[in-house]
Amino acid sequence: MENNNLSPEIGDSEEYRDHIATVDKSGKRIWLYPKKPGGRFYNARVRVSWIFLLLFLTVPFIKVNGEQFLQFNILERRFMLFGLLFTPQDFHLFVLAMITFIVFIILFTVVYGRLFCGWVCPQTVFMEMFFRRIEYWIEGDAGEQRKLDLSDWTSEKIRKKALKHGIFFAISVVVSNYFLAYIIGVDHVIQIIVEPVSRHLPGFFAMLVFSGLFYFVFARLREQVCTTICPYGRLQGVLLVKDSIVVAYDHKRGEPRGKHKKTGIPAEPVRQLAAEASASSQGDCIDCGLCVRVCPTGIDIRNGTQLECTNCTACIDACDDIMDKVNKPHGLIRYDSMTGIDTSSRKLFTPRVYAYTAVLVALLTLDVFLIAKRGVMESIILRAPGQTYQQKDETHLTNLYNYILINKTSQELSIQLKVKNEAGTIQFIGNEPSSIPKGGKTEGTFFIEMASDKVTGRKTPLEIEVISNGKIIDKVKTNFMGPGR
Repeated sequence: MENNNLSPEIGDSEEYRDHIATVDKSGKRIWLYPKKPGGRFYNARVRVSWIFLLLFLTVPFIKVNGEQFLQFNILERRFMLFGLLFTPQDFHLFVLAMITFIVFIILFTVVYGRLFCGWVCPQTVFMEMFFRRIEYWIEGDAGEQRKLDLSDWTSEKIRKKALKHGIFFAISVVVSNYFLAYIIGVDHVIQIIVEPVSRHLPGFFAMLVFSGLFYFVFARLREQVCTTICPYGRLQGVLLVKDSIVVAYDHKRGEPRGKHKKTGIPAEPVRQLAAEASASSQGDCIDCGLCVRVCPTGIDIRNGTQLECTNCTACIDACDDIMDKVNKPHGLIRYDSMTGIDTSSRKLFTPRVYAYTAVLVALLTLDVFLIAKRGVMESIILRAPGQTYQQKDETHLTNLYNYILINKTSQELSIQLKVKNEAGTIQFIGNEPSSIPKGGKTEGTFFIEMASDKVTGRKTPLEIEVISNGKIIDKVKTNFMGPGR
């Protein structure tokens, strides 16, 4: 991305874009010790995080008609979304929903930048609002953490490290169980917990793997997820435009940087005039470096918009605090766009935004329409391959069909198959299906028998009705093969 956030005074060489802040020239990782943040944006993010945690912990226990409100059972290809059951036969709806989601991400990023990452991304919420705060509580602020890591192993260091990583792993176990609840169901997870391990070895080992991965991400991997792994972080680099709202440094106001000078009353008028002239040519940035020290990805936001920036607002709070101390207005670092910084005006709605919005609305409308028309039963009835008609007697013909009936609801359905307008009769091979369990299916074979005088040609159109409790819940069109005319 071209950097338009810098003034000529900085002499931007773009050198900082050739590497990431967490890796040195030899390729060795630089461990970050971000200073403890605080301020109005941080307090707002804390409140949002508590709402996120409340939803995360309660949603698995919410049920609709006995089924989990949200469940993504990839293993059994069974998904519950808002209480609605989706099976592999609804794959077209899943694809359309993913397309809608991608368009939403594009639209959201074009307008608001990486706002999602800084406020509601699970990686950021757990890292900054839980694991990092536990670390501050046990080991202290950035300087104390660095000093502790560089010190020799003492009983105090062992106690702090053991306590921190013990809490980290305990949280990882709890959270991994919750994530499993979204996959295999909360009832199954509770069953694995309360029953002997020997009865649920696959589930137990899956929980251990989840816990280990979760612990590794937040104890060691940390900001590397955002800076090098997350695909959305890479994607936003090509989606951002000059009008996107991002965390930005106002270079026009801040440059040239300089140390803060306390103004007093000079002994000589000439010295006073010189001091005023120097102050007038200096920008508001006093080059304290606090915006860098609080950044969880280690970047300098004053260099301009960078892929590593998650828009977490820590630098905004830090800078606002310094501006208060030097009697300068807030907003040297703020939510703004490149256009807003350069022209002092913010243009939120552009032709691109209107175009994406129109596409998004169209996709959402189509999603709602298809889900509403989805029906409660998926019926597949096909003529048996390689079979022609059979002459049962002088006045009747038969055709052989295979059927699959899939219950898409969260309750058992009684069923009956019937040829519309009694144009023919159905004779099942084996037991006639009478009900289908919730989310289940039944399949088999049957003959359709028709009077010869009702067969109108080589292919006679038929419609088979699927009836439940006296109500038609699905219809399937097929053909009845005859001798022709």
